[in-house]
Amino acid sequence: MNYQVLKHMVDAGLQSFQTISEEEWNYKATPEKWSKKEIIGHLCDSAFTNIRRFVVTQYKENENIVYDQNEWVKIQNYQNVPTDEVISLWKTLNYQIVRVVENIPDEALQRTCDTTKTELQVFTLEFIINDYVEHLQHHLKAI
Repeated sequence: MNYQVLKHMVDAGLQSFQTISEEEWNYKATPEKWSKKEIIGHLCDSAFTNIRRFVVTQYKENENIVYDQNEWVKIQNYQNVPTDEVISLWKTLNYQIVRVVENIPDEALQRTCDTTKTELQVFTLEFIINDYVEHLQHHLKAI
């Protein structure tokens, strides 16, 4: 995976965020739906979880590292955090991911991690990295 693609996505996202008003960041279509700010918070949580996966999988095979997205977003209360702080956290975490990914040795990309909550299901580090990028693209398009 070309880590420069990820860095470019983050830079482009940061630029596009500047055109979004505070009202748009906070708007919730329904109480159950996430606001744009909560989506960025979710992407922060995803980054936290995936940094752990990207690091741990390099030295420990099949570690179970899961993420309960709704609980994390609710508990961290992103809706009531200043927008600029959530964006800053997202930027910092994703630049850290770029640094981690650019330093992963090729031989480590085939090591595996269990990302499931129930039955064992392992994925290669390479797959998890690519999945993270696709997940990020999906949510950035929604914003």
